[in-house]
Amino acid sequence: MSRPPLPPFTLETAVTKVRAAEDAWNSRDPTRVALAYTTDSRWRNRTEFLEGREAIEAFLRSKWERELDYRLIKEVWGFRENRIAVRFAYEWHDTHRSWFRSYGNENWEFDETGLMRRRIASVNDASIAESERKFHWPLGPRPPDHPSLSALGF
Repeated sequence: MSRPPLPPFTLETAVTKVRAAEDAWNSRDPTRVALAYTTDSRWRNRTEFLEGREAIEAFLRSKWERELDYRLIKEVWGFRENRIAVRFAYEWHDTHRSWFRSYGNENWEFDETGLMRRRIASVNDASIAESERKFHWPLGPRPPDHPSLSALGF
């Protein structure tokens, strides 16, 4: 199975890869997202360590049961050869309607078929008032004309 664009990355292909990941995560479909990773992919997400698609899918299912009305923006921070560094922010609320903006950085490493074999994510959550939200598009992919993280000043 091949998942273009393939490494080595250029700025254009890195941006394409990051936007495809953002769109997949905004679908909130754990199976769809997990297919972007190798079957033995290794993750560190905050303080959790995962290995394999099944663990990734289970993690994402649980995540999106807790993080409601999730909307994410990712942006390329750097790239070289088969690696991409990404910064991101997402907004969500819990079952009590308390809103949060989560900020973070990810380091991605891809195999030759374009599947991600390693993901290292550091994430911090900030409580926000609903009136402070910046991500208001309908659930699903971010519209092409919606501002990026840089344009929003994040």
